[in-house]
Amino acid sequence: MASTVHEPPQIGERRSPELKQSGNGGWRNLAPANGDLRVAQEYSPPASSTGIWVVLFAITMMFAAFTSALVVRKGSSLDWRHFALPSILYFNTFLLLMSSVTLEVARRRVASFMGGLRKANENPERWLYITLFLGLLFVAGQYIAWRQLSAQGVFLATNPSSSFFYVLTAAHALHVLGGLGGIIFVIRKLNQHALRRNTLVATTRYWHFMDVLWIYLLLLLWMNF
Repeated sequence: MASTVHEPPQIGERRSPELKQSGNGGWRNLAPANGDLRVAQEYSPPASSTGIWVVLFAITMMFAAFTSALVVRKGSSLDWRHFALPSILYFNTFLLLMSSVTLEVARRRVASFMGGLRKANENPERWLYITLFLGLLFVAGQYIAWRQLSAQGVFLATNPSSSFFYVLTAAHALHVLGGLGGIIFVIRKLNQHALRRNTLVATTRYWHFMDVLWIYLLLLLWMNF
């Protein structure tokens, strides 16, 4: 007696003809049917863009904690000492504002240069060097302000108010040095013709944030010292 052998059922993925035409793994991949990954990549922000916002949020939370501690400490103490802020702080503010202006000019010049809109004998990193120089002058000005206070007998441990002054200004200066490191990195990548637009934008956002943060700190110091 003859017997009929049936093939076992195939258990697997059923793909529609549209998915089979993609050639990129069907539904497993987000690549479009024509295989062009650039279309899919445009829908996700670059890592540098996401990362810089995380960094700025963390810095904001840190200085918000400093502000809260300052307000609480001043309100609960009878030994809070008021002293005149060094006048060089206002000149330092001008330097930092100018550095933001020059960096914005640099960003636009470099973006045009990278986009192919080049001019003869153009030096796109010139404004980056100017920003770097102004940033270094700002940090040097902060050091001069600390020296002026120490000459008046106001040190880190002299009073709670002086402690907050040194901590706030030093913490901001350290973050400015980090921004200067980012500008140096941008200049190096630009000279190597390996600079990415997202890197330039992230560095610019960080530097502008340092500018806004310093204005906030200066107002905070002016109202509480």
